[in-house]
Order: sequence, then C-alpha cells, then structure tokens
Amino acid sequence: MDILNVILTSLLSVAALFLLAKIMGHRQISQLDLFDYIAGITIGSIAAELATELEHPWKPLIALLIYCGVTFGFSIITSKYPKLRKYINGTPTVIMDNGKLYRKNMKKAKLDLSEFMVMCREAGYFNLSDIQTAVFEYNGKLAILPVSDKRPMLPADNGIKPKQETISTEVIMDGRVMDENLKRMGLDDKWLQKQLEEQGFQSANEVFLGLCDTNHKLTLFNTDS
Repeated sequence: MDILNVILTSLLSVAALFLLAKIMGHRQISQLDLFDYIAGITIGSIAAELATELEHPWKPLIALLIYCGVTFGFSIITSKYPKLRKYINGTPTVIMDNGKLYRKNMKKAKLDLSEFMVMCREAGYFNLSDIQTAVFEYNGKLAILPVSDKRPMLPADNGIKPKQETISTEVIMDGRVMDENLKRMGLDDKWLQKQLEEQGFQSANEVFLGLCDTNHKLTLFNTDS
C-alpha cells in the first residue's frame, strides 16, 4: 500500500510541476532572473517533498500553487509597471565602454575580472580591444557590442540587399506526412508525391525529414543519412 501511495504522490508531483511550468512559461527554463531562480529551486524542493508525502500530500501541493501564483503575479506586475522591474529583476550594468573598464560597476554586478574575461571568450572575443561596449544583463548574461571595424561584414555594407529568408516548414517527419503543414502552405499530397519521385524517393516512408520553404522548394533528408 505504501508503494502505491508513493507512486500516486510521485505522479501527482510530476503532473503539478508540468502544469505549473506551462503556466509560468519558459522563463523558468531560460533567462532566469534572481526571483525566478529562487522560485525554481524552491518549487523543485517542494515537488520532491510532495512525491514522498503520504499522509498529507495536499500541504506541499498548496505550497506549490502559492509559489506559482506569486511568480505569475510578479510577472504581471513587472509587465504592467515597468519601473518596478529594476527593483524586482535588477538593471543592466555597463562593464566596459569605449575601451574603459568600470571597476565599480563590476563590484556592483558581483562580477570579477576573471569571470568577465571568461564570458568575453565564450562570446568569441579574445581581445578586449575588439569590444566597444559590454553590458552585464540582469539575467547573468553578457551582451557585447563589437568595435565597428571588428564586426563581421554585412551585405548592407556593400550596398547589397539580399532577399529575406524565411523559416522552412516540416512537411515530413520520421516518414510521416504533416498534412496540416502541407495544407497551410497551399500544397497537397499529389504535389508532395511528385517532388518525392523527382528526388528519387518512392514514398514519404523513405524520408527522415522533409522541409519546404515559401518558394515551395523541398529539401529531403534520407533515413540512412
């Protein structure tokens, strides 16, 4: 009986975490600010307690709902009142600008010089002279603006205006035709079969992935590749 209760409370814990994560959104997964980080750790701890609480599982469940509500409430408050964001989330801090390092700002951001150098190298900047401005964001990431003559050349620099590229749509995934995607692009099975035969395939079953762009160009990846 105890084993069954553990299984049931564990499943309840997983279901509660999944639903709360969907409600709170992807911020709990990426770009964590200080409050999200604290809430994430606490919610995980409460969920672990919920999985093993056999007598009163509703207690940690209520705690989970409260933390979710508070986190959701803070996100609404910060979106409605942008001025409060700097008190809740913090503010970006300029670490370097125009060849000058700001030691006071580094102390304010709790960032030492070696950590700053590591973050620059991770961003692909091994020479600080290539950096015009470096900003330490409130989510703990370093945003870098390179010196103009050190950044990669863009088509606009040569007066070239390339055609805008768009995201390709999956029309075949793991041998299965994605009918809704195909219909949304104004295409049908006959068109797809013709394209498959032109590229040496008998059916969609032979294709691992098929991508179609807005120009109706179909790119196919063989299951053996």
